[in-house]
Amino acid sequence: MQAEEIKQLIEAGLPGSWAEVDGDGRHWNAVVVSESFAGKSMLAQHRQVYGALGDSFDTEAVHALSLRTFTPEQWKADGGGA
Repeated sequence: MQAEEIKQLIEAGLPGSWAEVDGDGRHWNAVVVSESFAGKSMLAQHRQVYGALGDSFDTEAVHALSLRTFTPEQWKADGGGA
């Protein structure tokens, strides 16, 4: 699986989200910004992203994923919106 495919799966599974993905083909890093994360714990946010990826972990298309999740407001405050 390629970074762009993972990005598309996340963005399709979380409408209105924005994702940036990089990695080595098995181990991935993703930043995901979504309004749907508002009021949710980090664990709940990560579960949303895993849900968007469907069976990618079961088939080992994605072996490991390091996530950083933000609401748009958090992303802007973190300097990502600049």
